[in-house]
Amino acid sequence: MESEDEAIRLDLKTDPDALRRQAIWGGVKPGMRILDCCCGPGKTTSLLYDMIQPQGSIVGIDFSPQRIAYANEHYGGKRGIEFSLQDLCEPMDALGEFDLIWVRFVLEYFRQHAPVIVSNLKKSLKPGGTLCLIDLDFSCLIHYEMPAPLASVLAGIMSALDEQHDFDSFVGRKLYSFLYDAGFQNIDVELMAHNLIFGEIREKDRYNLTKKLEIAAKKSKTLIDQYPGGQRRFFGDLEEYLLDPRRFTYTPLLLCKGTRPLSE
Repeated sequence: MESEDEAIRLDLKTDPDALRRQAIWGGVKPGMRILDCCCGPGKTTSLLYDMIQPQGSIVGIDFSPQRIAYANEHYGGKRGIEFSLQDLCEPMDALGEFDLIWVRFVLEYFRQHAPVIVSNLKKSLKPGGTLCLIDLDFSCLIHYEMPAPLASVLAGIMSALDEQHDFDSFVGRKLYSFLYDAGFQNIDVELMAHNLIFGEIREKDRYNLTKKLEIAAKKSKTLIDQYPGGQRRFFGDLEEYLLDPRRFTYTPLLLCKGTRPLSE
């Protein structure tokens, strides 16, 4: 998903109210030390930071130097919040231990390595600490009534991302088993709706979905070229669908949390 506009897309699409509801469900409380994995531009890290005050602290990590630079510029500079360059698949001993680790919209980009990442993150939790996994299922695939040619190409794009770029359009249904297999206790699961769009579309939702597909389409250029009318017609038809107040679209959002055993 890397592009010049990615930090802006991530910043705009973050819904503070939805994030706070998810964080409350996940067990975020004042005074905690939290790790925000793949923090992107830092907006989520900043919102979580506000929820753990007073005396809480948070570390946002990302493997993109551009995202970390953006986060430091826009959300850094406050006591108790820091941003660090970090690969989730590498040891994180230098970061210390955390009361809660937040992993939201991350594992969908690590189809092959997701179980390894979960096991690696467990080592960074205090005994009794919580790992919170939040991700999508049927990503970008549930729409009514999308024209058949458009729906077919969209499904082809997501399939190509899965097969060729380590993406996982169906990672949401796997989160529970990731925690179970890693030996977590007190596992709980919640199901919500994400990108629930009906009636007049909000501009930030239109921008987010269009920009996301523009980036994905670059990795599936052959599919777009085969669309009747080519790339221009594809995005024109997509825009027409999104602007139609009759259309209905959403994505299931799975929230899973578990605690590291006290005995470990």
